[in-house]
Amino acid sequence: MRINVHAGHNADGRIACGAIGFIRESTEARRVKDAVVAQLRQLGHTVYDCTVDSASGVSANLSQIVSKCNAHDVDLDVSIHFNSGAGDSAGNSRTTGTEVYVYNAASKAKGYAERVCAAIAGLGYRSRGVKYSTGLYVLRNTKSPAMLVECCFVDDKDDVQLYDCQEMAEAIVYGITGQRMQASEEPANQETVAPGVETVVGNEKQLYRVQVGSYAVKGNADAMLAKLKAVGFDAIIINA
Repeated sequence: MRINVHAGHNADGRIACGAIGFIRESTEARRVKDAVVAQLRQLGHTVYDCTVDSASGVSANLSQIVSKCNAHDVDLDVSIHFNSGAGDSAGNSRTTGTEVYVYNAASKAKGYAERVCAAIAGLGYRSRGVKYSTGLYVLRNTKSPAMLVECCFVDDKDDVQLYDCQEMAEAIVYGITGQRMQASEEPANQETVAPGVETVVGNEKQLYRVQVGSYAVKGNADAMLAKLKAVGFDAIIINA
């Protein structure tokens, strides 16, 4: 596939930089965008990053994004955003969730949008479904089929505790392509070792530790810890 991908709004610290809550829309949209672009390219797709970081305002940002998108002949335009308006600062044990916009029911992006929404909901977010909007500038003005992904809500404590940018990107990529990135690649001819079993090669007094990830939100670290322990790894959390 040939795909345009962009993060919405200007970069953080500039005018028109998006919603701010427990997390910042501009920052997280760019993290997800970068991961989506990288994964799509690793899967063999042609991807153009059409993000605009420093326009003079909202209108200029949107216009420049659309100009970048329309410079390419692609199968799909993907706009990545984060939502706001939940106002759940304390947490109510349920997410406000994810939704994906397309121009109308006849849009060729609708099928992609449905699959992306379902894949993100599969991470644990409430599905708000696919919605139609003829008023969103990107959807109205891009020449290729387009969808706008509202990943989750920046001002919902439950959404943010669940959120992980790599998982979000993987869900978007899977929804678009039906392909998933492998969690790890083993070198050819290397013996498979069961989880929790260490094979020592070389100097047995020298130990090497493998770090899985770094998280700004402790709830995300706790979730990854639980996943690792569930498959047999002896994992711990260390404060950086």
